[in-house]
Amino acid sequence: MTAAFRQNGPRPPDSAVRQEDLRDLNLEVVFQRILGADSPISRTELATATGLTRPTITRIAEELLAGRLITEKGVTHNGRAGRPRVGLTLSDRGPAGLGLDIRADGLAACVVDLTGTVRHLTFAPMPYTGRDAAAVLGELTRMGREAIEAVMVKELTVVTATLAVPGPVDGGVVRVAPALGWRDVDAGTFLADLGVPCAVDNEANLAALGELYAGDDPLGSFLYVSGGLGIGAGIVLDGTLMRGARGWSGELGHVTVESEGAACACGSRGCLETYASTGAILGALPGATNRTDAPGGAGGIFEGINPDSVITTRAEAADPGALAALDRAGSALGIALSGAVNVLDVGTVLLGGSFALLSSWLIDPVRAEIDRRVVTASWSPVTVRPTLLGPDAAVIGAALTSIDQIRRRPTTWLARQS
Repeated sequence: MTAAFRQNGPRPPDSAVRQEDLRDLNLEVVFQRILGADSPISRTELATATGLTRPTITRIAEELLAGRLITEKGVTHNGRAGRPRVGLTLSDRGPAGLGLDIRADGLAACVVDLTGTVRHLTFAPMPYTGRDAAAVLGELTRMGREAIEAVMVKELTVVTATLAVPGPVDGGVVRVAPALGWRDVDAGTFLADLGVPCAVDNEANLAALGELYAGDDPLGSFLYVSGGLGIGAGIVLDGTLMRGARGWSGELGHVTVESEGAACACGSRGCLETYASTGAILGALPGATNRTDAPGGAGGIFEGINPDSVITTRAEAADPGALAALDRAGSALGIALSGAVNVLDVGTVLLGGSFALLSSWLIDPVRAEIDRRVVTASWSPVTVRPTLLGPDAAVIGAALTSIDQIRRRPTTWLARQS
């Protein structure tokens, strides 16, 4: 006897919808209309668009105004005779998100308001890779607290913070970050003195979120690949960041591009990072200083120098060794990306982090491999271009995570205010 098919579809609610649940749902519907409007929208227009009564719209608008989620701004005109109506739009004086980022050449802190506007951005240009985790995270705590204080005078309230790290994260624990020389670092505990709850996430995921919000014509589906001392990828499909079953998706740097290639810090061989990380590129330059004994993958960690600056300077001077190293890196990157594009069916690849700075030399070899290896490339070419946000993508995306949560569920913020 065959078993019945298991029901995997939506299940009916366990109980009837409560009145307060219906109120929350109506509030979220109205808020989403305000969020999606290209310009301030009036209460009358909201009533027409949602089908809710004018008194209901008025009550919800007052609640959103009191919670500093929206503000009254200017007037709207619907083309008809009569008195202009006051418009409602997102508030730039209310909840905000704090982003923190560890880069190859320094630390960054950023605050973004509900409109998605960067209101504070600081960068400490110091080589923190390979340093003691407690010292790095202590400095980030200081920068974060300064950022929180700086935006308080702008009537912004930082809700939560998010730290971007180059490696897989389990809760607040960085399981492994070869580019930093970290393993099983409880970053969340180190950041407890920030004064606000702090989450920890993969920097490529956060950078992809930043790019999702960037630009006047946002992309629906794309693959973001972040280059630096490590290589990671963020996957966005139909406007949603895909994190994987355990949140560890996007480890593109440890995709094998040559089965018997060089040893990688992860313990495998022939990983993309051994060919296309900035450490690998710099290590391939004739005469370059290369600390291969440091725990940063092929190429190691470079003290006292900026790998991006050294590589770009030599490439701009048409140094044959630099051009050859970049071509080799671009080909390896193209091989790894081709496999990802074949699996995910995305039409756009964004080069971020150091890859954005080196895109002038990487794009051609990347495209050549994609055109050769992606099955659909002959009739549906894949766009490869640098990111819009450049090296700030991850820290902006980290700050946007708090804002993204409030935009999706404004009632969570309002509950905190009551």
